[in-house]
Amino acid sequence: MVDPRTPVIVGVGQFTERIDDADYRGMSAVELATEAVRAALVDTGADVAAVAGAIEVFAGLRQFEICTPFADPRLGCSDNYVRSVAQRVGADPARAVLEPIGGNGPQKLVTEFAGAIAAGEIAVALILGSENGSTLKTFAGRDGKPDHSETVGGQLEDRGYGFEQYMSEYTAKHGLTGAPVQYGLLDNARRARLGLSVGDYRLKMAELFAPFSKVAAKNPFSSSPVERSVEELATVTAENRMICDPYPRLMVARDTVNQGAAALLMSVEAARRLGVPEERWVYLHGHADQREQDLLDRADVSVSHSSRQAVAEALRGAGISIDDVSTFDLYSCFPFPVFAVCDDFGLAADDPRGLTLTGGLPYFGGPGNSYSLHGIAETVAAMRDKPGAFGLVGANGGVMSKYSVGVYSTTPVEWAADRSAALQQDIAALPTVPVTRNATGAGVIETYSVRYDWPERTGVIIGRLDADGSRFMAIGTDPALVSLMSDGDPLGAAITVTAGEDGINRAVLA
Repeated sequence: MVDPRTPVIVGVGQFTERIDDADYRGMSAVELATEAVRAALVDTGADVAAVAGAIEVFAGLRQFEICTPFADPRLGCSDNYVRSVAQRVGADPARAVLEPIGGNGPQKLVTEFAGAIAAGEIAVALILGSENGSTLKTFAGRDGKPDHSETVGGQLEDRGYGFEQYMSEYTAKHGLTGAPVQYGLLDNARRARLGLSVGDYRLKMAELFAPFSKVAAKNPFSSSPVERSVEELATVTAENRMICDPYPRLMVARDTVNQGAAALLMSVEAARRLGVPEERWVYLHGHADQREQDLLDRADVSVSHSSRQAVAEALRGAGISIDDVSTFDLYSCFPFPVFAVCDDFGLAADDPRGLTLTGGLPYFGGPGNSYSLHGIAETVAAMRDKPGAFGLVGANGGVMSKYSVGVYSTTPVEWAADRSAALQQDIAALPTVPVTRNATGAGVIETYSVRYDWPERTGVIIGRLDADGSRFMAIGTDPALVSLMSDGDPLGAAITVTAGEDGINRAVLA
């Protein structure tokens, strides 16, 4: 018998509204999350009203439309997203929480509130998230827009936006204003480390992601249930156009989706009291949360210390090795986050266990900060189908900035704290690279991306100055440089950089 305060996940729910559905209506973020929460309540197998009434904490993931202080929700939104959902399912939690930006948030919140349950602080908590990108796109520019505004008031622990962890005025001025270009820098740095050509690396990315699309094609909650071949993913066409180098469109997270997910946690004592059948219980065996250095500080931007340490610590906590894991759902906004874990733990793209249960962000869907809540839901379902097996969820936030991991199983286990705080000191102690903000002189391209999504095709560069080896950022629109970056291989190319009075460094071929 485990301690009665031991946390278990007892219910999970997902919901997807596709634009080609006959009854598509363009739901709000609140409506999407509500459907997922209702599904999670039913999934417990217990009395829905009793379970809803017992939830003490509703913790929500921040959706894109409210992700910055400058956001202006085009269709309106709730003043308290979390409590709007709670009201719709007949709940009145003592505490409502809104998490900052970050795809690691779902696993981080599961770990946080599982720990609170184990400490006896609460007995029942719900994690929820949704994204209404499809609705926002569908009604953009149309007349007769729906109004999703609502005022519910009430307590809300708003933990802030958190975007300052991922970008600064300096990086934004140099084009790092979206995830594709940010991750393009990382994948091209990895290509440099491996010594692969542009074509060979694109093929490796396609070989990694083609099996993801096969999973998505069979997932009833997928936003794009279409299987893609390696050749289709690797070939640039009008449909599969370049977004930001090295990514064609079909390798980029699909964020114009309408999706919601939820996970319900409670103590063993509460599960028994509320009548949740024991076969619904899934335990969190291992867990960890790690934060990476800022992007420009990292000595090697082609690796991820945070994902390596978080996965290793979660496995240690579970008392297993990577070989003992039966299922994976690795965060896959772009190839790099998957490659980073594969590189460190010897996983192959064609591992027979698969690397995703959802189908991945480009194919299943990338519902903003809440994607990994779907991964957790799929993992819980898979563990119920495979009693005693272990499933690992890897959740990534920012520019490989934060990584959270959970290892799940139906096998009963006492809650145990992880060593994340102590391990974080290892990352804090890593060497850093000096950065010259206003760079002038000769240098070389360390890594790069190309923004095809701007009116003028623009190269985005992380470089090193010849004079002192310091790192700088620059952009380039010089035709010769952009041609090399788009159609050749600029890694290691000699450039001349000039600092502008506007704070932007501009590069040309030397």
